[in-house]
Amino acid sequence: MRTPRGKLLLVLAVVLVVAGTGWGVGTLLRSPADEAAARKPPRPSLVTATVERRELVATVVVSGTLEYGSPYPVSLAGVVGGGESAQRATRAPRRGTLAEGAVMMEVNGRPVFVFAGTVPMHRGIVPGAKGNDVRQLQKALRRLGYRAPVTSVFDRATSAAVSRFYAKRGYEAQRPTLEQRQQRDELGRAVRTAQEVLATERQALDQGKDVLPLKAKLANARQDLKEADQALKSTRAQETTTEDEAKVEAAESAVRAAEEKLLAAEQELAQATATPTPAAPTTASSPSPTAAPTAGPPADTRLLELRVANARADLAAARSAQERVQEETRITRAKRLTELRKNVRVAREAAVTAEQALRQARQLSPVKLKVADAERDLAAARALLAEFSRTYGTTVPPGEVVFLPKLPARLHKPTVKAGELVDKSIATVTSSAFVVSGSVDVAEAERVKAGLGASIETEAGKTVSGTVTSLGGRDAKGAVPVTITPASMKGLKKLAGAPVTVRVTIGATDREVLVVPAAAVVTAVDGKARVQVEIAPDRTKEVEVRTGLSADGAVEVTGDLKPGDQVVINNA
Repeated sequence: MRTPRGKLLLVLAVVLVVAGTGWGVGTLLRSPADEAAARKPPRPSLVTATVERRELVATVVVSGTLEYGSPYPVSLAGVVGGGESAQRATRAPRRGTLAEGAVMMEVNGRPVFVFAGTVPMHRGIVPGAKGNDVRQLQKALRRLGYRAPVTSVFDRATSAAVSRFYAKRGYEAQRPTLEQRQQRDELGRAVRTAQEVLATERQALDQGKDVLPLKAKLANARQDLKEADQALKSTRAQETTTEDEAKVEAAESAVRAAEEKLLAAEQELAQATATPTPAAPTTASSPSPTAAPTAGPPADTRLLELRVANARADLAAARSAQERVQEETRITRAKRLTELRKNVRVAREAAVTAEQALRQARQLSPVKLKVADAERDLAAARALLAEFSRTYGTTVPPGEVVFLPKLPARLHKPTVKAGELVDKSIATVTSSAFVVSGSVDVAEAERVKAGLGASIETEAGKTVSGTVTSLGGRDAKGAVPVTITPASMKGLKKLAGAPVTVRVTIGATDREVLVVPAAAVVTAVDGKARVQVEIAPDRTKEVEVRTGLSADGAVEVTGDLKPGDQVVINNA
């Protein structure tokens, strides 16, 4: 039996169910007017964007590839070694770093060395070669520790330095080939043959004319001239002859004897003058013995004085005779020299006369032309041998040296394999620094300049700053090549050859500015830029603005705007 409370709850539930069912049915039932009103399009509304204050950065996006910079194709300037046989790689170039003096590859077993230099190898360097390429090679050898003179001439010292350099690296410098040695021998034989022919023709010339007496006369004249020259030289070297020396010695001996005789007479006179005369004997009536003796009469010295005078006269005569002998000796020597000089002149004239006579006799010979031809042939053969000998010796073949602008360099891509013929480019070398190579459209290239900063983004998310280093001309597709150099090479080695995205900063504001979408700015007929600012729902007003930097669909503006304003970008 239900209680009154339960009955009440049951009634309420029924009422609610009936009411809900009626409301649901009522919502599903519409009048035709309601149905038409529901099908009308909504009222159009304004599409707006918010005015922001932020820094604005304009960039140009470049898609490129990270790779080593300064690619430089390398090819050989000529043959390797001394032969002209087919050039085949026996050791191919290998990727890696190339230092100065390194062996890049081998061709026919011969090395191809790398040196730093801006003058390309364009010829074989042979003994006597001159030029900037020789100077470049000498400097490279000096940098590597080989004492080569920097003279721009491939001389013996440079050749020796090249030989030491090759030997240090386990090779032998290029010596003359078998063909060159044979050619040199042939040229030497040609010289010897020409000498034999000339001697034969000269002998025929001598035998064809009676020139033997003239030749003997010329030989005698030359011998006379030689003896006259020797006699003159001997007389010039010798002051006096033996006979003159004897005369001079005799005169000197006479002077000495006269001097001795004078000295003895003078001494005898002096002694006689100094000796006192003896006193008279003492008597009983004489004074005491203690008294001084009385001097006697003076001695007679006239004879002694006469002897002194005669001795002086003899000395004077001896000295005069000595002077005459000396003068006669000088005169005799002068006469002898004059006579000998005359003899030399006469002998020289005789020799010249004999030579002229012999020459005239030979010129009248019918084989004179043969002798002249033989002399010209000999001179030509000697000239050819000398010319060949100037370039004979150790050489540097044109293909055995490659000059690169900068070293060390990186061998990036070999283009020849072992066993292949070397008749084209052998490899591509690069610098050890990375660059990004890409291109941009012509319109964007006008805004990109060398020196602009850039951000390099790899596929792995690594970002490296960089700088635009160069722009090229248009390529075949009409794009402009661009090169960007990273500021740091750290961590890029493994990414060589990977695609990257570069954002080149072509402009940026130095502070936060008002920014609106570029689609919100409209340029009126008067040339002024304006924006529509929403001031109330479905109500706008025009605001004149000045535009600045634009980037990524946004533009810098100044005017009666503030952050948070809504500007219209599209009217629906």
